Amino acid sequence: MPRRSHAEPDIPVGLIGYGTAGAVFHAPLIAATPGLRLAVVVTGNAERAAAARAAHPGVRVVATAEALWAEADGLGLVVVASPNRTHAPLAHAALERGLHVVVDKPLAPTADEAVRLVDAAKRRGLMLAPFHNRRWDGDFLTLRSLIAEGALGRVARFESRFERWRPVPKPGWRQSGAPEDAGGVLYDLGPHLIDQALVLFGPVARVYAERDARYEGADVDADAFVALTHTSGVRSHLWMSSVAAHAGPRFRVLGAAGAYVKHGLDGQEGALRAGARPGDAGWGREDPTAWGTFGAGDDVRAVETAPGAYEQFYAGVVRTLRDGAAPPVDPADAVAGLRVIEAARRSAADGRTVELDAA
Repeated sequence: MPRRSHAEPDIPVGLIGYGTAGAVFHAPLIAATPGLRLAVVVTGNAERAAAARAAHPGVRVVATAEALWAEADGLGLVVVASPNRTHAPLAHAALERGLHVVVDKPLAPTADEAVRLVDAAKRRGLMLAPFHNRRWDGDFLTLRSLIAEGALGRVARFESRFERWRPVPKPGWRQSGAPEDAGGVLYDLGPHLIDQALVLFGPVARVYAERDARYEGADVDADAFVALTHTSGVRSHLWMSSVAAHAGPRFRVLGAAGAYVKHGLDGQEGALRAGARPGDAGWGREDPTAWGTFGAGDDVRAVETAPGAYEQFYAGVVRTLRDGAAPPVDPADAVAGLRVIEAARRSAADGRTVELDAA
């Protein structure tokens, strides 16, 4: 990828989709990133179109991806934040037009489809970056630091949870059981949990999983558990649920020298929903009452949570496009995560442990 001057104008961005992913995460983060300019939003929903214009004065709103492709020559980057079934087709369409691409998770409904996307980007010398923003959660950054400095000693078990209380399901495609929709909690929250486990502890040798459709008449899982045995020997136990009336700890990490325990989710999503933006006073910082603890037995101390930094994803995108740096998330990591999800689905269906080729 050629190197570019930092003196160049901002890179114009086309954002496909203005639901939660587009409106809460991508649009605000793009707008807050030096070097990027949110130029076009694609949504066929009149209410969302009005919201996009109000939140981002000067942005053009078009109703279809075809309308976006008609002005592709004026763009440098396309962000796909539309329903899961459209991720791969829209990303392919952007790559075919010579555009760099960011894709919200999951990168594709299947690992094989994701591989085809990665290959297409490589052939064209274009960036393909999966939006795994949870790598910049403050609690995850804190845990990475504790592991890197050896504070926990050799880690034996990593417990991680994303649990919500949503007794009545939200209507929409996420409740669809069609394979191409990649609906359900395993595809919704699983990519984040699995990606974090792979980042921390490396490839996976074995997968065991349980999936349950808790909603009456539902076709997809609302509650899932995935157990990973990493080739490093660490065991990751991952819970994801939309029907947890009481949430367990976000992290409970057990090592030979101590344990790190953290409750509560990173606050950046809530801050974005409330209108806060990177660069605001206190952005990404957590109240001391919410900090996690580290220690063993009765010798336990609070550990300050590192500032969350979702803005680093799009800052990394700019470095890739202008300086030729590696993308902020390697798409091969998303492929690896999808292979784990597919193994988890087989495990839950068959009631057995599934072996993976971790080479």
